[in-house]
Amino acid sequence: MTRISMTVDGVRYDDDVEPRTLLVQHLRDRLGKVGTVVGCDTSNCGACTVLLSGKSVKSCSILAVQADSADVTTIEGLAGDGGELHPVQAAFHEQHGLQCGYCTPGMIMAAVDLLTENAEPTDAEIREGLEGNLCRCTGYQNIVRAVRAAAESMRTSVPSTPETAEAGAREGVTT
Repeated sequence: MTRISMTVDGVRYDDDVEPRTLLVQHLRDRLGKVGTVVGCDTSNCGACTVLLSGKSVKSCSILAVQADSADVTTIEGLAGDGGELHPVQAAFHEQHGLQCGYCTPGMIMAAVDLLTENAEPTDAEIREGLEGNLCRCTGYQNIVRAVRAAAESMRTSVPSTPETAEAGAREGVTT
């Protein structure tokens, strides 16, 4: 067994794991993060995508020991403390960017990474950014539309922080 520490969705976990344990297995079986799904177990589908230190990775292709000392964000960790959806999650819902929903967690995590790197992607850049994630139901039109809508929402929304609230109050704007 190997001792690892990682922060998952803002919570630190210290665990002993078999060195051969995949990150997806550790997240699901040990930590209960079942929103990270196992699709193909070969890193082809992207359903298991999570953010590892801010970058999207297929958690079925990473060993848990490789995530030692890292920050991991799963689909469960995207929602705000009050349960409000992340803008990408909300856009997928509003734009019907899913059908069966199996690929959705991985698509959303890949889209979050894409929008972190490129706040205003073209449709072609969205398709390229999501090319490692497969969907067998939607034909991708609504997924691309959802990512575009999320990008717009993220560009135009004002984060609610003490600083922005104070600035907004001076200007008569509430967040």
